[in-house]
Amino acid sequence: MKSLNTIVPTVSKTLWLLAGCLLLQTAGWGQQYRIQNQKEDLLVTGTSTLHDWEITAESKTGTLQLDATGELPAITKLDLSVEAESLKSGKESMDNNTYKALNTKSYKQIRFQLDRMSKIEIVAASGNRYKATLHGKLTIAGKTRDIDLECQLTLTDSQIVLKGAKPLLMTDFGIDPPKALLGTIKTGDQIEILFNTVWTR
Repeated sequence: MKSLNTIVPTVSKTLWLLAGCLLLQTAGWGQQYRIQNQKEDLLVTGTSTLHDWEITAESKTGTLQLDATGELPAITKLDLSVEAESLKSGKESMDNNTYKALNTKSYKQIRFQLDRMSKIEIVAASGNRYKATLHGKLTIAGKTRDIDLECQLTLTDSQIVLKGAKPLLMTDFGIDPPKALLGTIKTGDQIEILFNTVWTR
């Protein structure tokens, strides 16, 4: 029978080896990234009876998790929130109409939560640029809808860039398109979200 003095070092060595393996696995499939607040990396554009317009999302928070262990990388988690009253057009009157339409007193955040990613494929010979579809839930003004986002991923050692565009209808989220000057200026129902976001470790 082995003595306790022989067994304890063996068990301890085994536990250290297991811990090392787990750390290596985590480094491969659990890479965590956070969104960077860069100027004009997330825009909302639209039309009106007077002129086209755009609004910039100035305050964003979010986390992203990447699984890089397979033949192709996969985003396994993405949670992005935008402060609704950080949407800025450069015109106070337009901003106030936007906040009223979004009911920002009750709904402070606009949020996208990933359910899954699909259809990923390489689009650059270097192997660091991919095209994929993100399926998730978008919540605006308290209304949640399932959406699909076609996007391009560019990967480097320390960051991910997500780029794409998504057309939406305000009325799908229960939002009445804003009006101004007693209704003589009307905003179109369709908007487009343009994103070119940077996520870093």
